[in-house]
Amino acid sequence: MTAVKKWLKQPIKGVLLDITGVLYESGEGFGTAIPGSVDAVARLRKAGIPVRFVTNETCATQADVVKKLRHHNFSLSEADIFSPVPAVISILKNQGLVPHILVHPAIELEFKDMVTGTPTCVVIGDADEAFSFANMNAAFRVLKTMEKPKLFALGYGKYYKHKDQLQLDVGAFANALEFACDIKSEVVGKPCLSFFSAALSDIGITPEEAVMIGDDIVSDVGGAQKCGIRGVLVRTGKYTDSCENHPTVKPDFIANNLLEAVDMIIEAHDNTFL
Repeated sequence: MTAVKKWLKQPIKGVLLDITGVLYESGEGFGTAIPGSVDAVARLRKAGIPVRFVTNETCATQADVVKKLRHHNFSLSEADIFSPVPAVISILKNQGLVPHILVHPAIELEFKDMVTGTPTCVVIGDADEAFSFANMNAAFRVLKTMEKPKLFALGYGKYYKHKDQLQLDVGAFANALEFACDIKSEVVGKPCLSFFSAALSDIGITPEEAVMIGDDIVSDVGGAQKCGIRGVLVRTGKYTDSCENHPTVKPDFIANNLLEAVDMIIEAHDNTFL
């Protein structure tokens, strides 16, 4: 069996998809759908293969993400999306924590009922232009006042593609706070095991029955593989040629785009159930 076919040998009963860089490219307004991606998601659904959208998106609410994707004719609901913001809010409530937030202005209101007193943790997301020295220093100072500093990072990506340019992601800024405070972030999002597991549990499948498709060689592909999920890299979004020679992460397959990967999945699925 060739290397191309090995990842399809085990039946696929669910597909996890990254959003930005796999379904659409971010940009002005609603961005641009990647050619073939709308059709790819529709084909998975038609074939009866469950799909969940597993994203580290923290520059927009889930409602806004759904609105954006529906604009491009993707069929989905908020329940299909697994993103860090609802996950961290659940953690904060369960642990009775009061956050100091350094997040994108578009999602600040998501935390409005939780910022109620002296902070007992810091939550950092992709704040984009809000990653100023003053804001980073304020988060640093809050952490330094704590006897046991607690830092939540909404994802841990190094960079992503925005408006056709690469830019620093939350992981780079979380790393700066870690270094300054001698702590490690508690990551909520990819590549965290519990994040992938929540999506699998929602479908009702095991890691061996799933495939994760993304444009991030570390968070999407590497994170999924550490959970026992097959990881497929697409040559869209923030993909660069160097991803194919990553020193530690070796994708189960590299597809030119989502549609190519989905066509192969559906063909293998149809042959399995003939």
